[in-house]
Amino acid sequence: MSSPLFISGPSRRRARQAARRRRRRRLTALVLTALVIAVLLVTLGVGSTGKHSSADHPRRAPSARVVQPHPALSPIGLPLGKPALELSGIGDASQDPVHEAFVTPPSAGILFNLATGRVLWQRNPYKRLRIASLTKMMTALITVQSAPPNAPVLITRAAVDMPGSKVGVLPLGRHVPLESLLYGLLLPSGNDAAVALAEHVAGSIGQFVTRMNQEAARLGLGCTHYSSPSGYYNRYNFSCAANLAVLAHDDLAQPRIAQVTRTYTAVLPFPIKGGKLYLYNNNPLLIYGYPGLTGLKTGYTEAAGRCLVATATRHGVSLGVVLLHSPDPGTQAAYLLNRGFEGVYHQRPVPEPPIPPGV
Repeated sequence: MSSPLFISGPSRRRARQAARRRRRRRLTALVLTALVIAVLLVTLGVGSTGKHSSADHPRRAPSARVVQPHPALSPIGLPLGKPALELSGIGDASQDPVHEAFVTPPSAGILFNLATGRVLWQRNPYKRLRIASLTKMMTALITVQSAPPNAPVLITRAAVDMPGSKVGVLPLGRHVPLESLLYGLLLPSGNDAAVALAEHVAGSIGQFVTRMNQEAARLGLGCTHYSSPSGYYNRYNFSCAANLAVLAHDDLAQPRIAQVTRTYTAVLPFPIKGGKLYLYNNNPLLIYGYPGLTGLKTGYTEAAGRCLVATATRHGVSLGVVLLHSPDPGTQAAYLLNRGFEGVYHQRPVPEPPIPPGV
């Protein structure tokens, strides 16, 4: 009598064989799945630990160019143009020929060749920070592109009443030569000069700021946004060391700006008592006679800290350094420039007067 719970010998053998076949199929499927995953991981360059494999990042030669991804649009949504200076090695500090960890470093900075764009040292080059009066680098650029040196500029109440660093003797309601205001903008970092120039070039401060942001996009400055022509107001006014390096190159390509920024003191025609305006540059490297200095601009607000863009040329080599929120911009800039000229380009040290700490 048969029973549904009873399985004969041949039937048990067939059942065991079927079970073994099912186990083999499952094992084969698992092995194939593991192989597919392994192939995918190798293709993506990721090992079993989740870290990038050494094959994904072979050791690059010192001359290799590392392209830093950047946004396609500016902070106000405009398409970015191609920068006039392409920074090579940006974003890959391991390949920098100059390595320097300051005891109290700047929040961000970059040392670079002004002609080739080669990056020699960098720290947080794309970090967006407030830039204080480094803003005036763009104000100067738009001004010289828009108006001739002898253009008469009307001095308005908005310019005269502008707080912060000033030229200080702007005659209300009078016209003054534009080039005198350009010196007032870049030497003593006059906020009043910035307003006067902005109103002359664009008709109003707001329209000038719009032009500043449009020009930043055209120049490919992807982390730069302006909210004033002076930088006195920090809100929505920011940039990064990499963008300021490119802007320094663009500024010095303008002969009028290059002439102003390497000038220590200037005596200019001005419609005030005596008929002359006396101005002095506040760049610490220029004040203390750093050899070969060619510019460029200082900046300070409480929020931005001390900022400096310094450029110099020696024996045909032009270098620039950008320091943002530095505790000691003059000393740090001179040190980095010397490391570039002497350590990278093998130039003989040039005697120079010491720059006092904290300048």
